[in-house]
Order: sequence, then structure tokens, then C-alpha cells
Amino acid sequence: MQFHRVQRSRAQVPIVPMIDILFILLVFFIVSTTFKKPRDVLQIEFPTVNEIASEKVTDTRSVIAVDALGNITLDTLAVPEGLLETYLNAFQKQNPGRKLELEADRRLPLERLLKIWDALGKAGIPIKEVPARIKVGSE
Repeated sequence: MQFHRVQRSRAQVPIVPMIDILFILLVFFIVSTTFKKPRDVLQIEFPTVNEIASEKVTDTRSVIAVDALGNITLDTLAVPEGLLETYLNAFQKQNPGRKLELEADRRLPLERLLKIWDALGKAGIPIKEVPARIKVGSE
């Protein structure tokens, strides 16, 4: 005697729609991804007096001193933020022919040092005529 068997169908997962969805997601991620380019970092070490051969200094110069926090003094006068160019112009009028010297802290950010050189240039003082001494100090 043969009994009628009910054939069970297997649960099938539709593969074709899944492939379409995965393809759409792949295209979306490719289009929306921004690729990062590796950037080179340049480490700058300021030279110290021990590293550079120097000549004996015979003339006296006024000092523009800058500490690690970026506070600027012109001789003994504290210069407020952003007014270095004005102070340099007034200094040149009061002391014609007097040369300057830059004394900066080693931990001073390069951006701050460039702003000081920019102010010197705007005040009409050639940067080549302003030697820079970098204070090593304690770290």
C-alpha cells in the first residue's frame, strides 16, 4: 500500500534580488567614499648657537624676545597681541639706525615665528638684517 506523501518545499532565499541590493550598496560606497592621501610631516629643528659657527658681535642691538607662549617684548616693553608692526614703526622713528635681534624660545610654534617675521617685513625691516637666537631653555 502506498501512502500519499506531501512533498515539503524547501524555504528558498531569492538570490538574485540580494545580488542586486549588494551591487547597489557597493556602488553607493564607492561613489560616496573619499580617499585620504597620506600627508608628509616635516619636522623642523631650529639651529642652536652650538651648531652654527658665529662671528664675534661688535654692535649692540635691541632685542625682540618671544617666549614659548608667544608673548613679545621689544627691549623691555611688552607688545600687545597684533600690534608688533605698529610698535616696530614707532621704534624705528625713535631709534633711527638701531638694529634688531630676535630671541625666540625653542618651543615657540613656527606659525607665530612667521607672523613676527611678517610684521618685520611690513614695518620695512629686512628679515636678513635681524638675526635670530633660539633659547634652548629647560624642556
